[in-house]
Amino acid sequence: MNDKMSSKTNAINWFEIPVVDISRAKKFYETIFEIQMEEMEMPGMKYAMFPFDPMLGKIAGGLAQSPMHTPSSTGSIIYLNANPDLQNVLDRIENAGGKATMPKTSIGQYGFMAFFIDTEGNTMALHSNT
Repeated sequence: MNDKMSSKTNAINWFEIPVVDISRAKKFYETIFEIQMEEMEMPGMKYAMFPFDPMLGKIAGGLAQSPMHTPSSTGSIIYLNANPDLQNVLDRIENAGGKATMPKTSIGQYGFMAFFIDTEGNTMALHSNT
């Protein structure tokens, strides 16, 4: 079996969003997505997982607080799933302590996108089909 990256595989297998304060960041993401995140201790790191089912083989990840994880407003941008309509998530960002930096914007047949800065200073993005 050849699992190297191709058009039939995911380009991303896992993601970690660097945070300074795991409790603050967890509350922010739980609030804007209306989800519950599971906190866990890992060697030298505090972690909070986004909801996932390991049996489904979908991309997963979480928030990571450690000396190796430094929030940044530059660099790679992660687009989080905000279906069915990212405006619902975008509307909760300011009250949760973040800042919307790009409004809901059409990307044609690929749906919609928006950018925001989370409570830790990371520039993040949202995507939805409608």
